[in-house]
Amino acid sequence: MTTVHPVARRASYTRVLVHVLVACALLAASAGRAAAQDEGIAVGSAAPAVTVPALDGTPVDLARYIGKKPVLIEFWATWCTSCQAMMPRLTAMHERFGGEVEFIGINVTISETREGVAAYVKEHAPPFLTLYDEAGEGARAYNPPATSFIVIADRSGRIVYTGAGGTQNLEPALLAVTGRASPTNGKE
Repeated sequence: MTTVHPVARRASYTRVLVHVLVACALLAASAGRAAAQDEGIAVGSAAPAVTVPALDGTPVDLARYIGKKPVLIEFWATWCTSCQAMMPRLTAMHERFGGEVEFIGINVTISETREGVAAYVKEHAPPFLTLYDEAGEGARAYNPPATSFIVIADRSGRIVYTGAGGTQNLEPALLAVTGRASPTNGKE
């Protein structure tokens, strides 16, 4: 009979625990997005790599991010109360995951001017690269059902989360796409 060294046994248990926690995070993320799946781009589909201009008019091809690293995209507006409610959550998630996940905010431009959005961004400093979807390329590709519609795509470009509203819990999906094991990263 062979014996397993206690360190090897512990490493094996740790790997199993990590897999269980990632599975739980994915299940929690899917439960939170079920209501949002009535409209918008479908979870499991490929994230469209459209080109949307930045506030200064420079074209930004989302293909430079999608399929290369995890991406979070929020469809937002300055007047959107749900977007304002999400901003502290997005800021907190950007602080935790911004080094691993690209955060992009696509302004839907409804009742907005480029100058007004630029002034808002300067004053409030949202935690994302701000794009101005004047031609509607992003909106046509992702079909957001409302503002504060958030899409998270994994490193391969597959959409793993969609949701709308000001109280979305993005952490489980961000943990999953970054490969982290738990909200505390193992520290309690």
